[in-house]
Amino acid sequence: MIEIREASINDSESISNLLEQLDYSGTNRFINKRVKELIEHKDETLLVAKKDEKVVAVLSLHFIPQLALEGDFCRISYFCVDEDNRSDGVGALLESYAVKLAKEKKCDRIEVHCNQRRRKAHKFYYKQGYIESPKYLIKSLV
Repeated sequence: MIEIREASINDSESISNLLEQLDYSGTNRFINKRVKELIEHKDETLLVAKKDEKVVAVLSLHFIPQLALEGDFCRISYFCVDEDNRSDGVGALLESYAVKLAKEKKCDRIEVHCNQRRRKAHKFYYKQGYIESPKYLIKSLV
């Protein structure tokens, strides 16, 4: 059975391990601080999925109010399912939970930025009903 719940500071190490699978190495140095900040942020929801008492997925959602549009939107910031649990339905279950939360917060859409190299993730998102919006611009501030 899969349990979805809000993350706690005790999940930090597991979240760091999941982020490592997305090629974000070294998060263990600051993960406790980041998890704490996200848990306390009023426009953020940090979720984990547990299976057999082990955290097997993490999903970070940010809810963003809009000025010129009636509905707000939800952004998936980070989403990772453990390699050993992919294609088990964990991701789909967590994503549908995110949709439920977004609707409760009066969002009318969800967006996700997913790097071109993550082709399997793209297939997952298309299967969940996402469509491509091809322009995403980034300016580095460092």
